[in-house]
Amino acid sequence: MPAPISVIIPTLNAETALGPTLAGLMEGVDAGLIAELIVSDGGSTDETLKLADAWGANIVSGQPSRGGQLRRGCDAGRAEWFLVLHADTVLSAGWADAVLAHLGQPGAAYFRLQFDRGGRAVAAWANLRARLFGLPYGDQGLLLSRDLYARVGGYRDIPLMEDVAIARALRGQLTQLKAAAITSAEKYRQQGWVRRGARNLWTLIKYLAGTDPEVLAAAYRR
Repeated sequence: MPAPISVIIPTLNAETALGPTLAGLMEGVDAGLIAELIVSDGGSTDETLKLADAWGANIVSGQPSRGGQLRRGCDAGRAEWFLVLHADTVLSAGWADAVLAHLGQPGAAYFRLQFDRGGRAVAAWANLRARLFGLPYGDQGLLLSRDLYARVGGYRDIPLMEDVAIARALRGQLTQLKAAAITSAEKYRQQGWVRRGARNLWTLIKYLAGTDPEVLAAAYRR
């Protein structure tokens, strides 16, 4: 049976984080799960593309926009399942078995969030939010079939909240995998755990209230 999964990773100047993320995928390669790696780049000026090419990735390039990059990446995917990961997320040991157990099941799945250093309370809130409200963020990864992706309309070409938009489209069809997505806490450490967490929550509330993602993205970058 052909390997069933296309891995899609959006990048923008991600050379420092990308190497560990790709190394963590080798478990899936060894298990025969990964058919291809697609790096959807938004105009990197560092060594991101050289690194992706060295790992044998299919590189898709376009304008920098997380939603647009993910949409282009999924459009290029050829396998029956998509596994979407952020460039600074490393999957925990045993993730391939967890994914294999989900293949063939209805619905989509995401990983339990864990930070690479600290942040247990923030991660606990994120995992609770995902379970109670069906709103996992992009740093928790997303596994879904090509058919389901098409049925919900795929990723919206928006610069922010593309993960929340597709999670809302998948409401009632999301389950947590028995493995962790270990995500970099660098931005939290730089900005402060409380400040960053509050900012993320406020951005989510404004998006759910109908604020244009373009407006949210402009404020988020300040």
